[in-house]
Amino acid sequence: MITHTVRTRRSADEFPQSDHLAQKIAEVAVDPVDVPPETAAMVINRIIDNASVSAASVIRRPVTTARTQALAHPGTPGATVFGVDGRYSPEWAAWANGVAVRELDFHDTFLAAEYSHPGDNIPPLVAVAQQKGVSGADLIRGLATAYEIQIDLVRGMSLHKHKIDHVAHLGPSAAAGIGTMLGLDEETIYQAVGQALHLTTATRQSRKGLISSWKAFAPAHAGKIAVEAVDRALRGEGAPAPIWEGEDGVIAWLLDGPDGAYEIPLPGPGEAKRAILDSYTKEHSAEYQSQAPIDLARRLRERITDLDEIESIVLHTSNHTHVVIGTGSNDPQKFDPSASRETLDHSVMYIFAVALQDGTWHHEASYAPERANRPDTIALWRKISTVEDPEWTRRYHSEDPREKAFGAKAVITLRNGEVISDELAVADAHPLGARPFGREQYEAKFATLAEGVVEPAEQERFLGVATRLAELRGDELLGLNVRVADTVLDKAPTIPDGIF
Repeated sequence: MITHTVRTRRSADEFPQSDHLAQKIAEVAVDPVDVPPETAAMVINRIIDNASVSAASVIRRPVTTARTQALAHPGTPGATVFGVDGRYSPEWAAWANGVAVRELDFHDTFLAAEYSHPGDNIPPLVAVAQQKGVSGADLIRGLATAYEIQIDLVRGMSLHKHKIDHVAHLGPSAAAGIGTMLGLDEETIYQAVGQALHLTTATRQSRKGLISSWKAFAPAHAGKIAVEAVDRALRGEGAPAPIWEGEDGVIAWLLDGPDGAYEIPLPGPGEAKRAILDSYTKEHSAEYQSQAPIDLARRLRERITDLDEIESIVLHTSNHTHVVIGTGSNDPQKFDPSASRETLDHSVMYIFAVALQDGTWHHEASYAPERANRPDTIALWRKISTVEDPEWTRRYHSEDPREKAFGAKAVITLRNGEVISDELAVADAHPLGARPFGREQYEAKFATLAEGVVEPAEQERFLGVATRLAELRGDELLGLNVRVADTVLDKAPTIPDGIF
C-alpha cells in the first residue's frame, strides 16, 4: 500500500492534477491487476448477503416508496428492481435496490477512522452492469475497486468528527468502481469521483435524535448520484477540482480545515485489491457496535437467575459506541418506547435490554412497538448506561486485526450488591469471532430471511446464478435479481402519489 498525504492547497499553489487524491483513486481504478480468488469469493458472499436483507425488507414502507419511484422510470436496455419483473433506468434501479439493502441495517460493515457499509456499492454497480451488459467478471473487478476505495478512505479520513455523514465516502467509491467495471480512462473516472463527492456531502443529522427513514435512503442517494456522475463524465462534463484539497474544498470547509492533513492508504501499481476481506457482515439486524453486545447479552443471561434483581448495567465501550448509540449521545429518544425503529436500532441500551431478556434478536419482532413498550423492558432499559473506556477506544482504532474490537464490557450490579461482569471484543459472526461467516452462513442467512418471501425454487435459482458470477455474460447478469412472490408484494403499504 502507498500512503498519500492529503491536505488543503491554496488556489495559488503549484498542485498538479497528478497529485490530487481523486487522480490517485482513478489510477487505482484503471490498474488492470487480477482479482484474488478470495476477493472474488467474498464479492459473491456480499451479493448474497444483500439479497438476504432485501428480501426481509421488501414490503417495508421506505423500500416500497423507493420501488414505486423506480417503477415510474422504465429503461432500455435497463436494470432490474429487486422483487419485481421488468427493466428500469439504472440510476433508479440503484436507488430502489439501495434502499432495500440498507433499510434493516443488516448488511456488511467496516469501521476505522470513519464508519461504512461498503455493501452499499453493490446496487449501483449491479444496475450499471445490467444496463451496459458487462460480464460477471467485470462486475467483480468493479466491486473489488469500490470496496477498496471506500474502505481505504474510511481508514484514513474521519467524517463524523465534523458531523458529515459517512456516505460522502460512498459516492467516490461507487464512481470509481463503475469506472473499473466499464473500463473507463483515468480522466473520466477522476471527473466522476469529484462530482460524486461534491454531491454526496451532507450532515449527520440523519443519524441523530429522532432518526427517520432517510437513514435508509442516504446511501441509495449516494449510489444514484454516482451513476449520474459517471454518465455526465462520460459525456465530457467536469467536476470541481481539487475536490478534497481545494481552498474551498471538502477538507478546508467540511473537515479539519486549512491546516488539516490525512493519511490515505491506496494500493500501489500492480497491487491486488483485498480490502473487502477486512470488512464483516452482521448476524443481527442492528448497528454494528451492537453486534457483540447482543452476543454478550445472550451469554450473560445464563448467569442471572432473575432479571428483575438487576440494579444497574454499565457498558464500558469505545467512544463511538458511547456517543453514537450510547448514553454519551445525550439523546432522550434512545430511551423512548415510542421511538422509530431507526432510533431503537441506534440505542445500545434498548438492544442490550431486549437481548438480555429474550436471548435472541429478530429483525422485526425485536423492534415491534409492543416489544418496545413492555413495562419490564422499559424498566430494565432505563437501568442501562454506557461509559467510554480509553482501552476500548484504542482497540476500536487499532490497525492490528487481532486486537481491533467493537465490543464492550458489561458490569451488572444486582440489588444484593453482587456484581456480574463479562466482555466480548468481537461479534460471534466476525472473522475472528466464535462462529465466523463463510459461504454456508451467507446462504443460510439468505434462506432464513427469504423464507415466506421468495419461493424455494427462486431462491435456488438465484444462488445458482450468484455463485457462477465470474462466468456470467451479458444479459445473464439480469439473473442477479430475485423475484418476490406476488402474495408478499400485495401486503406492501399503499404509497401516496408523488410527482412521477
